[in-house]
Amino acid sequence: MDILKQQKTDFKEIIYEKANWVARITINRPQVYNSYSTNALEELAQAFRQAAFDDEVAVIVYTGAGDKAFCTGGDVKEYQERYTRTPHDYWKYMRLFGAYIESIVNTGKPVIARLNGMAVGGGNESNLACDLAIIAEHAWVGQVGTGVGSVAAGGGTQWLPITVGDRRARYMLMTNRRIPAYQALEWGLVNEVAPSIKKDGEFITHATPEQISKAQKGADGYSIDLSRLDEMVEALAQELVDKFAECTRFTKEQTNFWKNFSWHQTIGAARDWLSTHYTSWEPLEGMTAFVEKRPARYRMLRERAAQGRSSEFIWGAYEKTCSSCGAKALPEDFTHCGACGAELIGNHPGGK
Repeated sequence: MDILKQQKTDFKEIIYEKANWVARITINRPQVYNSYSTNALEELAQAFRQAAFDDEVAVIVYTGAGDKAFCTGGDVKEYQERYTRTPHDYWKYMRLFGAYIESIVNTGKPVIARLNGMAVGGGNESNLACDLAIIAEHAWVGQVGTGVGSVAAGGGTQWLPITVGDRRARYMLMTNRRIPAYQALEWGLVNEVAPSIKKDGEFITHATPEQISKAQKGADGYSIDLSRLDEMVEALAQELVDKFAECTRFTKEQTNFWKNFSWHQTIGAARDWLSTHYTSWEPLEGMTAFVEKRPARYRMLRERAAQGRSSEFIWGAYEKTCSSCGAKALPEDFTHCGACGAELIGNHPGGK
């Protein structure tokens, strides 16, 4: 097979379509709000590379299945089940994630983010990796890293400051607040807002949060309709088709200067820090709370640190020794030896 002319369509977690000079790449995991799994990252990178190499593709549209989510970043359940248990594997995961993000940035062709629903965490980082974005009015964008035990260092910390400005970037990254569609437009996170709320079959604009909520539930005559979003995305795509290919490619490369600079200066450190951080309590607590659908115990960890106890290790520092069997590096909060079951006398190193 000629890798430069590959036309793969039998992906498992994404959909790849091509027509009228436009390739459309869709994350097809609506059951988990289009979060990407480890395997999906590999498929996405392959799809973007395929579209980049295909001379029958002038523009790429990136979106998610359904109307609830564009993409919500990494699959937190997978993180909690896999990477908090083998943190060294998260370094490998971040290599795949980096290759995926770079496959968008380095397509040499315009990539339009069709924001059909919320773009959260790595989903907003994916949006930032694209060149242009059109958001459905009911959708919103945001970052969640500091709330789930991670850091949005896969594009968020690098690109939000150069997209929305320093203070707004810190606001998004530190508070994790939702940025609704028209605010996202005002801040420069998207280029256009498409009407997506209907009342009794007619589009309304500048819908209230209550109207959006009713539309998402299909209540009181309200509904979600993405037809205007599709019309606007198609119109923008065809406008871009009618430009010179090589001039567009170099325009993208030149415009990517600050994006590439901030990315390559920081992503290596981010990859290593995140894989190391996955050995600590913060991601375990944050992601377990997310999976269990309960509030994370942020203040409990702060209180442990304030008390001089470990906020990194769930059972305390590895500092006790069992006087019965000689087992070492037992957590300071253990009252009995995990190896032989003997009682550990005392609360200081050595179990004495």
